[in-house]
Amino acid sequence: MLELINIDVELEGDNGWDKVLNDINLSLERNKIYVMTGPNGGGKSSIAKTIMGIHKPSRGKILIDGIDITDMSISERARRGIGYAFQTPARFKGLKVKDLLNLAAGEREIDHCEILYNVGLCAQDYLDREINSTFSGGELKRIEIASLLARQIKVALFDEPEAGIDLWSFQRLTETFINLHQKSDTTLVIISHQERILRLADVVIMVENGRISEITNKDKILEEISQLDTGCEHRDNCGKGVMEYADCIR
Repeated sequence: MLELINIDVELEGDNGWDKVLNDINLSLERNKIYVMTGPNGGGKSSIAKTIMGIHKPSRGKILIDGIDITDMSISERARRGIGYAFQTPARFKGLKVKDLLNLAAGEREIDHCEILYNVGLCAQDYLDREINSTFSGGELKRIEIASLLARQIKVALFDEPEAGIDLWSFQRLTETFINLHQKSDTTLVIISHQERILRLADVVIMVENGRISEITNKDKILEEISQLDTGCEHRDNCGKGVMEYADCIR
């Protein structure tokens, strides 16, 4: 459904151009959950941003449903059904939740109450609220997901959705991903180090040093985690992700 073929990406830095992605080949199927994990700075966010069109590849092709979108803009890709959720969702002073959902839906008729219910929010409490500083991080992330639901997108990209939210909101967020997976044909690509997110995965994509090092299943990754030293104080208490935990006990 979505293919990345021989993708290289170079970005300009302080010391010239750096290759951040090297020969990325990836095929994503409809209605599956892909979790992308690996060391910080390994290229996970760069892959997601390349799919969305934020980064432009220096080599290779990107196809969705067989159509070449390599040179398409972000807005053109959005019209093709690709959506991106940032680590820190935007607040929109003066814009109400209902207005955001209507903007996302365009000319489509939507059931605002059902969409908010599917992300764990009560429509009565949120539809007429302004998206401002009174919203918690967890609320903002669920509203952002609701805006993606309003669009009925094909591919939803989430860059470390657990960042900056409390444990209760994190639990509700994982429930939201499960509901989204069960009630739509959307392909989910979630960048995360968290074990609870990994447990949702149909496929786990390991990324490091700008390359895909392994494409595997969650059982293998979780088995490796279970073999780590459970004596580490960070295992349950500090909220460290899988990669940080592994680094901590080595």
